[in-house]
Amino acid sequence: MLKLAVYLKPYRKEVILGPLFKLLEAVLELLLPTIVALIVNHGIGERDSGYVYRMGGLMVLMALLGFGASMICQYYAARASQGFGTLLRNKLFRHIGKLSYAEVDSFGTPSLINRLTNDVNQLQLAVAMLIRLVIRAPFICIGAIIMSLFLDWRLALILLAATPVFGVTLYFIIAKSSPLYRSYQRKLDRLGKVLSENLTGLRVIRAFAESRREQRRFREASEDLTETAVRVGRISALLSPVTTLVVNAAIIAVLWAGGIRIDYGNLSQGEIIAFINYVTQILLALVVVSNLVIIFTKASSSAARVSELLAAEPSIRSAGEAAAPAPASPGTAAEAAKSDDPAIVFDGVSFAYSATGEPALQNISVAVRRGETVGVIGSTGSGKTTFANLIPRFYEVSEGSVRVDGRDVKDYALEELRRKIGIVPQKALLFSGTIAENIAFGRPDATTEEIAAAAEAAQASEFIAKLPEGLDTRVARGGQNLSGGQKQRLTIARALALHPEILILDDSSSALDFATDAALRRALRAYSRDLTVLMISQRVSTVRQSDRIIVMDDGRIVGTGSHEELLRDCAVYRDICDSQLSGEEARR
Repeated sequence: MLKLAVYLKPYRKEVILGPLFKLLEAVLELLLPTIVALIVNHGIGERDSGYVYRMGGLMVLMALLGFGASMICQYYAARASQGFGTLLRNKLFRHIGKLSYAEVDSFGTPSLINRLTNDVNQLQLAVAMLIRLVIRAPFICIGAIIMSLFLDWRLALILLAATPVFGVTLYFIIAKSSPLYRSYQRKLDRLGKVLSENLTGLRVIRAFAESRREQRRFREASEDLTETAVRVGRISALLSPVTTLVVNAAIIAVLWAGGIRIDYGNLSQGEIIAFINYVTQILLALVVVSNLVIIFTKASSSAARVSELLAAEPSIRSAGEAAAPAPASPGTAAEAAKSDDPAIVFDGVSFAYSATGEPALQNISVAVRRGETVGVIGSTGSGKTTFANLIPRFYEVSEGSVRVDGRDVKDYALEELRRKIGIVPQKALLFSGTIAENIAFGRPDATTEEIAAAAEAAQASEFIAKLPEGLDTRVARGGQNLSGGQKQRLTIARALALHPEILILDDSSSALDFATDAALRRALRAYSRDLTVLMISQRVSTVRQSDRIIVMDDGRIVGTGSHEELLRDCAVYRDICDSQLSGEEARR
């Protein structure tokens, strides 16, 4: 937890002054039982009503001062804890944004969300309690014991004897509950994963009538989490009753011994009342301490998870600290085309998603010329998407190198590299906002004319024109108010609006009809003659008109060439064509 204290630096004043005001309240609270003893002994015992009123007024004033000090401490605690949480969440969000796909896959989305929300909230609570109670509760316990020593040191020995019992109880609770809290957080991640899969795949689950199985899966994860929570609760629940039992036993012993000393005239009635008040203060403070132990045990587990995430180093680092380049302009690609270097080069590239896993790509060597439209085709799992993901450096190659414009992708600043590349992923993902905002996502300064031109090239302008508000039509979360084909066309428009030098279409026309697909391919050629296009698809009709086709199978390139050349020389390509086209269609 100390590693995260750096996020409290902007709130040093609150962290210092908050406990001081709480300490002032504790001092005033500790003086009250002594004043009560004076009132009983001198005011009531001597029938001096004036003394009672004066001391009573003093008690009211002390109570008001204590209340004011407590409110100031609460304010400081709220500012520091909420500010700490905001800074930590922002830092975590920025850090997650820097992680490569490999680290994100390793943690898992549900776990990242839990760490960013639930764990940070737990740490916020711990910071608030740190300022409000961590100093006050021990000070009340120690102060009450010291004040009781002044009243009667023999009776105070009873309280001192009870201290080791409480200490042993605390140690037992912490030792038993800490591992369970860590297990609880892991199981909460698992529950989040199951829930995320069910909500995302709700239509599939209903389509296959598997709701009962998924309900059983969720119930098992939920019951596992509940079982751990109950075990933690049972252990934590021991703390408060054991504390109460120990302190109440001490009170009984104090009353018994105090009664004997009153009989012998060694102790006054006021002093025994003050003594009981101090014991009660100790009891209440120990109950607070027991709750603090639970809070900080949870926070310790959360701090470990947050620190683990912050300690995760991205496997892919940006080259240099160059300033972010300005968004590309339509002439950028034309200027880049003057170079003789190929747009993309794969040189002996192999890649595996994990060090011990099977290679997804093996010994890939291919060059793509500037302005060339290249189709990439292959069966499911042949490595097409992995091939595309290595170009913008979403993953690091295991062997070989990938070059863009003659430079190794590792030598680029990541933003500079990715500004060159427009990517349309397999899953068409849109954001909440207007259609215009989604198309201009990569270039917020794009003009209305540029947005309209990108929509026209992506074959989206026709359906946009039919919408009541046109480009200003609101897109629901995830694009739920649009069809699959409409979402795909908008994601293509978003990539084109970036004015990239390289456009990667990763099976991004699967929801388009053949006529729209053909119109899109013609429009892409007309949109920019210098645009290098990688068209990844499982449909022969999508790639057959490409300048060149790359055929992939089991992570290897098994053929390159035109449609006619591959029909003649590549058996894998012929099999794909035979499965999709008639013999006459394939040879047209």
